[in-house]
Amino acid sequence: MLSQKTRYTIRALQHLADKWRQGPVRLDAVAEAQNIPRKFLTVILSEMVREGLVISHRGRDGGYELGLPPVDIRYGDIIRLTRGSLALVPCAARNAHEHCHNCLPEAECRLRGLMLTLRDEMAAMLDRMTLADPIVVEPPFPETEPAD
Repeated sequence: MLSQKTRYTIRALQHLADKWRQGPVRLDAVAEAQNIPRKFLTVILSEMVREGLVISHRGRDGGYELGLPPVDIRYGDIIRLTRGSLALVPCAARNAHEHCHNCLPEAECRLRGLMLTLRDEMAAMLDRMTLADPIVVEPPFPETEPAD
């Protein structure tokens, strides 16, 4: 699952992508539009400034804007910057590999094989998609009643 920080980061960057070339966007505007706590957003945007994905403008007319065109910012990179890995389990991470605790040896673990395949497919998709790509908003799933 994506961490809350990663989800907030993606939503904030999507908001800035929607405002591309319209000038700096105030922090409060992003926080309100994306329902992100202001203090958390300050930390997130500061990290994105350090990574070069966002530019900060000080002063009365200041705010934030993307540091790169939306077409140059891939979702895979955003997730790697905020989460460290696209893998769902540590043993399937390409750059942050760790052995799983209480598991089979990696050479025998079919779950690891499944997770490596899933990680590679997901990485390929997320590395193709950029902030410039349209995203279809799907209606929510209907509420289901608990089974007796």
